[in-house]
Amino acid sequence: MACRLAQESKAKIFAIYVIEVNRALPVDAVLETEVKKGEDIIDKAERIADEADEEVEGAILQAREAGPAIVEEAEDKGVDLIVIGLPYKIRFGTFSLGDTISYVLKNASCGVVLCRSSLS
Repeated sequence: MACRLAQESKAKIFAIYVIEVNRALPVDAVLETEVKKGEDIIDKAERIADEADEEVEGAILQAREAGPAIVEEAEDKGVDLIVIGLPYKIRFGTFSLGDTISYVLKNASCGVVLCRSSLS
């Protein structure tokens, strides 16, 4: 979806993966498994963009909470739109956006597009 939107507006794509670091650890702790997962996801985003003849600038961030990290990165980069994927999550018997999405929707100074995964 981000590639199609970028093509239409000739925009640049930034793909970020946020590792949420437990408060018991320093925020810059080396979390090899999570970094590998983030690298795999950024690599996948780059392959998808490559197929669409788009370029992606990827980054892995570590933060206590993903929501503030996403909003701050978007502001630092001066983005016009955040495209964010979310799983279909059931919490307390009903669909839930979760804390990260709620934070981004409430605090982002730019537009936000949500891409919910299908029911599995």
